[in-house]
Amino acid sequence: MTVREELERQEHKRLNPLASFADKSAGRPRFEEDREGDVRTCYQRDIDRIVHSKSFRRLMHKTQVFLQPEGDHYRTRMTHTLEVSRIASTITRALGLNEDLAEAIAMGHDLGHTPFGHAGEVALTQCLGRPFRHNEQSLRVVDVLEKDGEGLNLTHEVRNGILCHTGDPWPSTLEGQIVRRSDQIAYVNHDIDDAIRANILTNDDIPHAITDILGHSHSVRINTLVTDAIRTSREAGTVCLSPEVEKALKDLRSFMFERVYRNPVAKAEESKAKAMLGKLFEYYMRSPEALPEDFHPQLSFEGLERTVCDYIAGMTDNYAVDKYTEIFIPTGWHVRG
Repeated sequence: MTVREELERQEHKRLNPLASFADKSAGRPRFEEDREGDVRTCYQRDIDRIVHSKSFRRLMHKTQVFLQPEGDHYRTRMTHTLEVSRIASTITRALGLNEDLAEAIAMGHDLGHTPFGHAGEVALTQCLGRPFRHNEQSLRVVDVLEKDGEGLNLTHEVRNGILCHTGDPWPSTLEGQIVRRSDQIAYVNHDIDDAIRANILTNDDIPHAITDILGHSHSVRINTLVTDAIRTSREAGTVCLSPEVEKALKDLRSFMFERVYRNPVAKAEESKAKAMLGKLFEYYMRSPEALPEDFHPQLSFEGLERTVCDYIAGMTDNYAVDKYTEIFIPTGWHVRG
């Protein structure tokens, strides 16, 4: 028996019967021969493929809510991803479900996010004339764009969790549903933390009707949401929150939209970011030869618009600024004396 087979056998002994077992995976888009002596289950391999990808490394230079923040302690897509992963692992472990699957989904769920947060999504939607959705782009990254067009060939369960972590429908696995809940828990709470750091909010600004249920501090709110998810899900046999806590989370999200996500201070630079990405899009549509060489083969089978969209969506914030500066900002003349 190989190490992998022993790990798969142990899953059946220790996990909830409702768990997604690695040896019962629906498989990968492309068949792969079993690796003799492999010491990882299919979901563990997916984690490694994602973490070692270029798109995962770029997350550290993509902002979450505050664009180009001054300070090292604001969240980025990378820190958000890690927080989602930890919350999902805690809930998954407590429910006896497959932590490896939850971790793989969490690590990959935001790979398709644009530079400058949701402002980038809006900009590309305007450029394309149709909705650009980061969850669909995340799936495209792992299916098509990584490894020079080969994709990562992830399992069906991980791909479904990535695509369905937002929007409709919900993920088909309980592990994917936990990641979706963990994403909500993570971003609402860490965005409060960042907003307080930016002097946009204080803890006292949050309505007491919410904090009396969820808690009056960052750590207490997360603990309330996580423990409620565990307790309620155990009783219901599905992933859910109690009605009281569910309503408080929705009210907190509405409060954040009103006070932070649409706040002129927090969003002061969004119009600049959208205009910059729009100009870059127009430039590369006119000058496809200026695209990096590794994008040129894509032009022949996916077309110019899709290729330009993929290139811009994959940019980090700083790279987008650098390319805009290089293309549109004049440089000084060097006059010989």
